[in-house]
Amino acid sequence: MTDSNPSTLIIGAGKSGLAAEALLQSEGMPTSIFDEQTHTIQNLEDHCEVSVIDQAIISPGFSLTHPWCDVLRQYSIPLCSEIELGWSRFKGKTIAVTGSNGKSSTVKWITEILKLIGDDVVLGGNYGIPASEVVLKNAEADWLVLEVSSFQLETVRKFSPTVGILLNLLPNHLDRHDSIDAYTAIKGRIFGPSFSSETHAILPLDLMDSYEKELKTTRSVFNFGTSSIADYVASEGVIEWQGQPLLDLRGTHFSTSHLLESSGAAVATLMHALEIDMVHVRKAALLFQGLSHRFEQVGIVHGVTCLNDSKATNLAAMAAAVRSCQGKVHLLAGGLLKESDLTFVKEILVEKVSRLYVFGESAFKMKAAWGDAVACSSCSSLKEAFELACKEASSGESLLLSPGCASFDQFGGFEDRGDQFRSLVSRWKEKVGVKI
Repeated sequence: MTDSNPSTLIIGAGKSGLAAEALLQSEGMPTSIFDEQTHTIQNLEDHCEVSVIDQAIISPGFSLTHPWCDVLRQYSIPLCSEIELGWSRFKGKTIAVTGSNGKSSTVKWITEILKLIGDDVVLGGNYGIPASEVVLKNAEADWLVLEVSSFQLETVRKFSPTVGILLNLLPNHLDRHDSIDAYTAIKGRIFGPSFSSETHAILPLDLMDSYEKELKTTRSVFNFGTSSIADYVASEGVIEWQGQPLLDLRGTHFSTSHLLESSGAAVATLMHALEIDMVHVRKAALLFQGLSHRFEQVGIVHGVTCLNDSKATNLAAMAAAVRSCQGKVHLLAGGLLKESDLTFVKEILVEKVSRLYVFGESAFKMKAAWGDAVACSSCSSLKEAFELACKEASSGESLLLSPGCASFDQFGGFEDRGDQFRSLVSRWKEKVGVKI
């Protein structure tokens, strides 16, 4: 017997799934939530067979190739991202930020700027609080700022934020998206659906050609970059517009090259378009407290600057961190590689790295790829790599943990890896008598 009352099926009982369930139930909509810990694929098939389901809200942990998604397609059930569900219930304006690196710091900074000028702002998405939970608590705010991952963009259908920002595009998550072309296409969904976009687009100048089709339907397009022909130009700590200084980020968290050229330029573009005084933007940048595990300075010992960049879980992020270090770098890298091509970072390693210390599952592959051009030591653990680097590093150099890999071969997550690095630095300080 078929249940004739339409309902929403929620796939995944993690934070996103539970937030979607709470939002829909607050509206009086019937829901069913299925999770791999409590249900089998046969349970799902049986439910689809006897129920009228108008949509399935997919948690970001489920890829489109997951067998459960195959079942949903067999029953012609439309798939929808949880982030789109939350966005669709919000009554104010939305700023959505995606990119391969730098998303979290960017949305935090945007939120702090808007709060500084007195706007009511809520922050969520991939940043930590699901969009559905944020909107359930405050659907009437002036702004919803969302960090959006490629996993969340996979199943959006009508998602069209007021402003869609793409910070950068570098090889990442290819284990899930199969190819850089597929990954590129998914990221382009930040600019809204091709059939009817209400989004103002902000993206790097060098990606304009990659998104020519998507940008044709957006309300407006602004670009940024290091080239003088970009709308907004990042140069020596300053963002310029029409040949004139617009935003001075020297002396702020965003002055390092990899942040200036992505977050700095993108936020300057956004705030200029919103006609917000750059005095407020710079003030928020000066007050900005960097996020843990993201190019975080955790100590200076004997003149060696120790930097925790454990969040760098892909090679492009690792390369960006290396590029932003002062002086030569002793680089600690390793873990579970997401990419198969390691050659594109070799040039910056040769230029900046004094010695490379590789550990974890990918140590052999990294040494094979880079060891002919960069001095390289294979280590059994982060601790061994760190202790060896301490002996080799000299005053004026950087000791950088920027693994370029996922962490789950030896750690509970990138946070655990970064915390262990912090502890190693603290013990080194204590050993040599540096005041903590």
